[in-house]
Formats: sequence, C-alpha cells, structure tokens
Amino acid sequence: MGLRHVDMFALAADLVVFALEDTRLKILLIRRGNSPFKGHWALPGGFLEKGETLEQCAERELAEETGIELRHLKPLGTFSKPGRDPRGDVISVAYMALVRTDGLTVTAGSDAREAAWVPMDKLPKLAFDHAKIIDTARTRLTDDLYQSQAVFSLLPDSFTLAEAQSVFEQIIGEPLDKRNFRSWLHKEGILQETGEERRGAHRPAKLYSLEEGGL
Repeated sequence: MGLRHVDMFALAADLVVFALEDTRLKILLIRRGNSPFKGHWALPGGFLEKGETLEQCAERELAEETGIELRHLKPLGTFSKPGRDPRGDVISVAYMALVRTDGLTVTAGSDAREAAWVPMDKLPKLAFDHAKIIDTARTRLTDDLYQSQAVFSLLPDSFTLAEAQSVFEQIIGEPLDKRNFRSWLHKEGILQETGEERRGAHRPAKLYSLEEGGL
C-alpha cells in the first residue's frame, strides 16, 4: 500500500468526575484560564503528551488542574465531531469516575483559574462539547444504575435508605416510588443493616451499608 498524505489531529482526554456533597450530586469543573473559552467552565482535561497513554494523560491533567489524584478511571467514550474545538481537529477520549469528597481537597492549578464541585442541576454553560460529554456520562450512569454497585461508592460507609434513594433520583432526574425502590433493594440483597441509627429532627432512621457480593 502506498503512502498518502494524512491530515494531522490532536488527541486529548477529558474527565467527568461525579461526587455527592451535602446530599447533592455534583460534577468537578474547572474555569479555563486560557483561550479558547477563557473564563468559561469546562471539564478537567488536556492534550496527550509524548510518552504517555490516554489514561495517564487524564490522570495527569486531573491532578494538575484540580489537585485530585485518581487511578483506574473508567473509559466513557470518544468525541470527534469536526469543529468541537476551535483550535483544530481534536479528538477527545473521555473518562468518568465516582468519588467521595471527604478527604479530597480541590486546588486549581495549571491552566485552570478555578476548580469547584458544581451541582448537577445547576451546571453553567460549558466550553467545547462538554455538555454533551456530561450527558453521555449521566446516561451511562443511569444505564448501570440497577446493574452494578458503582453508584453506592458516592455514599458514605453507612447511610439511610432515604439517602440512597436520593442519589438514584438525582442521577435519573425524577422521583422514585419509595415502596418499589426499597422492595428492589431488599430483593437484590444489596444492603445490610449496621445496627445503628441516625437521629435528627424526625424519627430515627436505620443505617445500612453495602452488602458484599450484592447485584
């Protein structure tokens, strides 16, 4: 096969990091310090450097721009629509992660002017095609909701059934029937009682933890 001219393109990695903070589902965003879209909110991410894999690129960019170090990121998809980046032909491989915010300190760095956890239902206008990437991540999370234990990694080690239902509802974007949800939890054998209760303004609520081997 003979050689032919090949147009050049750049490879990048972007990250959708979900977390539960103050009972609200949030996404980690950065405010861009450079053009294009200077001053706009965006997902953490950047260009692939020589000698690294795309996953290593994602891990490095996340640490540089937000101060958070994560490993074993879950591949989300490839985004390659022409014109998605005004700088030229840029193909982005997106990754996603679910984390707890306790013990994590967000610190803006590199070309990020600011970094913050932003509520899923209060997302600002985003740079590039990052709104589409987030929609894809949310759809993936919704599709996996009843098939894996991953969503429970957003919750603390012990939690109430109401707190678990709230996470599911925020991901789906609509309320769930309380009785049906709890019936499903019982049927799947996902949770076990811890023997403790959370006391507040209302009647004490039993605390649960994830049953190893559920689902």
